[in-house]
Amino acid sequence: MTAERFEVTRHIAASPSAIFDVLRSPQGHVSIDSSGMLQSAQGDPVGAVGDEFVVHMDREALGDLPMGRYDVTVIITRFERDALLEWTISGTIQPPIRHLYGYRLEPSDSATVVTSYYDWSKIDDRYREAGVFPVIPEAGLRATLGILARTVEKSPAGATG
Repeated sequence: MTAERFEVTRHIAASPSAIFDVLRSPQGHVSIDSSGMLQSAQGDPVGAVGDEFVVHMDREALGDLPMGRYDVTVIITRFERDALLEWTISGTIQPPIRHLYGYRLEPSDSATVVTSYYDWSKIDDRYREAGVFPVIPEAGLRATLGILARTVEKSPAGATG
């Protein structure tokens, strides 16, 4: 990893298609978000590069910038069904920042290896100089993968808790 990109990996006991269905859904993004910033979303599940949906955000969840509530448009930049989903956002701050988020899925014998990444290596210098990147810490990516696992994994028969 570079100083401008995080990648975290987790084995999740679910099929790539079950995981991908959550990831391509606007509401799925909200459901698995560990930052607390994603409040709700509008739009249809994505199916190709260039597809978009809107996420209603609340930056107060991070407590770092007084941005309050705002909307962003998620724009899909890479799409391979059941294997890869990457996006950037456009929103309040213009020109767009050009940071990327994504997931890679690789089937294994008993699980799917899910890699989540966050890349801010191509942001404009004006944003880099602001000193607010990374917006989401590496631990945030790990926590989101934990929520994703909880969302898609099937509990063993008879499990209690």
